[in-house]
Amino acid sequence: MNTASSAAAPFKPAHPQPTSRPQLDRKSGPMTAIVFIGLLAAGLLFSGYSLVSDVQDAGAVATTWLPYLLLGVALLIALGFEFVNGFHDTANAVATVIYTHSLPPNVAVMWSGFFNFLGVLLSSGAVAFGIISLLPVELILHVGSSAGFAMVFALLIAAILWNLGTWWLGLPASSSHTLIGSILGVGIANALMHGRDGTSGVDWAQATKIGYSLLLSPLVGFGCAALLLLALRALVKNKELYAEPKGNKPPPWWIRSLLVLTCTGVSFAHGSNDGQKGMGLIMLILVGTVPMAYALNRAMPADQVVQFAAMAQVTQQSLGSTNTVVAPIDPRETLTTYLRTKEFTPEVVPALSVVVGDIGTQVKEHGTLAKVPAAAVGNMRNDMYLASEAIRFLDKSEAAHLSPDAKTNLKAFKGRIDDATKFIPLWVKVAVAIALGLGTMVGWKRIVVTVGEKIGKTHLTYAQGASAELVAMLTIGAADMYGLPVSTTHVLSSGVAGTMAANKSGLQMSTIRNLLMAWVLTLPASILLSGSLYWLFAHIF
Repeated sequence: MNTASSAAAPFKPAHPQPTSRPQLDRKSGPMTAIVFIGLLAAGLLFSGYSLVSDVQDAGAVATTWLPYLLLGVALLIALGFEFVNGFHDTANAVATVIYTHSLPPNVAVMWSGFFNFLGVLLSSGAVAFGIISLLPVELILHVGSSAGFAMVFALLIAAILWNLGTWWLGLPASSSHTLIGSILGVGIANALMHGRDGTSGVDWAQATKIGYSLLLSPLVGFGCAALLLLALRALVKNKELYAEPKGNKPPPWWIRSLLVLTCTGVSFAHGSNDGQKGMGLIMLILVGTVPMAYALNRAMPADQVVQFAAMAQVTQQSLGSTNTVVAPIDPRETLTTYLRTKEFTPEVVPALSVVVGDIGTQVKEHGTLAKVPAAAVGNMRNDMYLASEAIRFLDKSEAAHLSPDAKTNLKAFKGRIDDATKFIPLWVKVAVAIALGLGTMVGWKRIVVTVGEKIGKTHLTYAQGASAELVAMLTIGAADMYGLPVSTTHVLSSGVAGTMAANKSGLQMSTIRNLLMAWVLTLPASILLSGSLYWLFAHIF
């Protein structure tokens, strides 16, 4: 089947029910356009004002306009990714309420956009920094270099291009999948360009963990949605729930409430999970361009900084008591090699001890993170990043032979480091929230038609829509709690397929094949695309 022609051609269901098809072509009124433009302007003004204020408060002095130009371009590209993510992925959340006539299309889209906005604002940040940990350690340490900007531009542009391509074909592929593939592509290309094995450019343990969540989530969506529909059939005997809607008649009030509630939950969970990926990359961009303002959490209270310095001293002592190996000449290079290769050597623990001690000394000397001199900010953040990631790996390593007290102290110290470096300013959340929320209101129709009409051979029933949405909401919400990036697209579209299979409605195998092909090709295509762009940008910069 030709995917390009199928995306453009009008859908012809196996059992035509033209009266039950939602009115997807109804235009929005002028008030919608006014609100859209107003929100966009307000978000840009607030973000711009906050950014300028943060830079001025930090006392950052610009010697050239180039970093700020790169910052502006990088921020626009990062927010562009979230905008595309909005209409690419969130269309899945509204497909069920639209095709069950629970909400009119325009109302459903605006409703979903609003709760995407709230989801981003109230997110934890765990997913954001989980994504960052996949990037090559040397590029994170030098994110403000030309190679660092080449990395950011390559992975974001690759993700946007693949998302736009699959959206144009009406294929609900995963933005999470795409972004992670783009990150892997940059890591592999960076390793090859430095004469190393391509597999050394990626944290494969973290990539495997994320890969399992992306692989298992659609299986969970398919199986659980099918089981939920069967359970609903056994417990609720209302035949109207399992039949195609008649005309544009909305479902019974209780099932309609459930559908709207689950649509709300999926939208909120999508914003909370997917919005964080853009936040993590924006923070990386800010650290690279204006480290004085964003490399360290300047808002950390002074009393916490005092505790931080004391904890560093205790942690260094506990590491020294369990290790007799002499510290290497360059402890930072030892830790960098450890993070890149994941191969433990006896020098790792004494190297970590030296870096922990240096961090404590610097923090104690300045008294507060807000008073760290501009020249020292970047190095201090890099030390904290190396220490935090090394502790994360040592916690899982049996070769280190750390005492229980040392492990406890390391875990507590890592928490302090993360408080000092893994933070997201409010304006970043607001900017991403607006980009994702407004993106939800644009270009949603292609994916909605695929999910609502082209997966099964019959029109989506009320019970099928509720089952698929409820499973998607719970799955994505659980993933967000554990800091795992999952795909809203995969979970919900596979949930719809599961309900069709359980209902014996039949599946349109041509669409299923296209979906599976898009899912299978997303990783290799995004890896190849971002790796090629990284090579190109690295040579240009």
